[in-house]
Amino acid sequence: MVFKFFFAILILCFPVFTEIGNAWSHPTIIENVRGYTLAAGGLLRFDALVFDSEGKVVGVGKAAELIADSSPATRIDGKGHVLLPGLTDAHGHIKWLGESLRSIDLSRAKTLSSAQEAISEFAMARPGETWLTGSGWNQVVWGLGRFPTATEIDMVVSDRPVWLTRVDAHAGWANTKAMQLAGITKKTPDPKGGRIERDVQGAPTGVMVDAAMGLVTRVIPKPSEREREVELQSALEHLSAQGLTSVHDAGIDSQTFSVLSRFADQGRLPLRVYAMIGGIGEDFQAFSKRGPLVGYGDDRLTVRSVKLYADGALGSRGASLFMGYSDDPGNKGLLFDSQQEMQNKIETALKSGFQVNVHGIGDAAIRQVLDSFEYAFANVDGRKLRNRIEHSQVIAMADIARFVDLDLIASMQPIHATSDMNMAQDRIGTERIKGAYAWRSLLNQGTKVAAGSDFPVESSNPFYGLHAAVVRANQNGIPIGGWYPEQAMTLLEAFRAFTLDAAYAGHQETTQGSLEPGKWADFILVDQDIFHVSPAQLWRTRVLQTWVGGKQVYQSSD
Repeated sequence: MVFKFFFAILILCFPVFTEIGNAWSHPTIIENVRGYTLAAGGLLRFDALVFDSEGKVVGVGKAAELIADSSPATRIDGKGHVLLPGLTDAHGHIKWLGESLRSIDLSRAKTLSSAQEAISEFAMARPGETWLTGSGWNQVVWGLGRFPTATEIDMVVSDRPVWLTRVDAHAGWANTKAMQLAGITKKTPDPKGGRIERDVQGAPTGVMVDAAMGLVTRVIPKPSEREREVELQSALEHLSAQGLTSVHDAGIDSQTFSVLSRFADQGRLPLRVYAMIGGIGEDFQAFSKRGPLVGYGDDRLTVRSVKLYADGALGSRGASLFMGYSDDPGNKGLLFDSQQEMQNKIETALKSGFQVNVHGIGDAAIRQVLDSFEYAFANVDGRKLRNRIEHSQVIAMADIARFVDLDLIASMQPIHATSDMNMAQDRIGTERIKGAYAWRSLLNQGTKVAAGSDFPVESSNPFYGLHAAVVRANQNGIPIGGWYPEQAMTLLEAFRAFTLDAAYAGHQETTQGSLEPGKWADFILVDQDIFHVSPAQLWRTRVLQTWVGGKQVYQSSD
């Protein structure tokens, strides 16, 4: 009765993320499952999982061998479902996901007119909102052959400022009101690392690329602490439902850290967050004084890395290339920093003991990052911090081997290949594409690939990523045989990239990523056996339950 009373109080205090699970002093066994985990010998199959009262794995195997019938244990019938280690998304954006769940969603808009309709409907439903924000638009899908314009938002909303982030988060679309409030005119110069799209007379058209986005975002009112808390709660709840038990958050600010650490203190973090500090500015300076934060709040929050940016994105032609874009020859994209500036940033983070994870999309940007790491290692070392290139998207063929030479991890998002295949070759041509989305080339040389989604740029569903990694086709099976299928992963490689290798990329392979004795009992139950279904059906996998540290944090309503 005491436990029931305490549990009821817990629910009243924390209704969103109360952990529905075992808190007994004796072990818990989940039996009657088709379990899989990675082990020294490869993929291990088991029928039952035992974990202790601290939420750590005791063992996997056959139920009768793990716990005798007479032994005190909480027994849970897995009902024949498939049990897998909890999956890790090695690159996502929790704050941005929370914002997107509560703003205009243009990810499903297949035409400009449908986007305008969504903007109009959102505006009419929220007459009191002073700024209307959203994300997810993609002019490539709309078939415009150009960026949209401020006038095309003005047609549906002109009395309030509107700011809409492109699907890749490397361009933003403003209406005239937003540009007026930001003071953007024909005389406004392009900021370093950014570009204002202009018409033939030089007037801004409404789209800001990369650093130019800051011209607008700096005038948008920041959410209150309470508003940020609600957004993050929504995002975390969403991620748990996807079967994610760990997420690498690619660039947090002080406000986000404040909320996440408070959640950790209160037992309200339903998954493990490996957070990267956004840049080496004030937030990093504050963190560097006390050093990396590891395993805070029952190992739910870790801050031991820094996120830097070398360039923009391919879809908005902001990725930095050696040669001009194949479909825009005069444009080579945007390099955010000089070689020396990038090297200095990397050295600053490494000297403080922080892992460095650099966004690199274009071949020129990736070369700059590789060179910067090489010079930084010679000056301050830090080679063994498991530094990463985030996205590693278009690599010059001669640079692929340098990932091994410099002990770098390729943090990649498999679903980007199937999302980008409608424009990638148009952007970079038939030769440069050979080093793009090159998972197989990297794996073959021994480079670890940590898989993620880049949510909310893409869906946070990791089974979409597993499917893309193995099939390299969209969910309709197009193209038949896969898009550049020679770069596909095997299912076991993709599974490892979303589990053990993603954990390794966060220095967490001894506590996460597989269900081995002493590790956290982070696992999921799903509705189909991913190792025995057709690879084309992987994306259909549905999560039934999510458990973190031996406690249930999500239950499907079906």
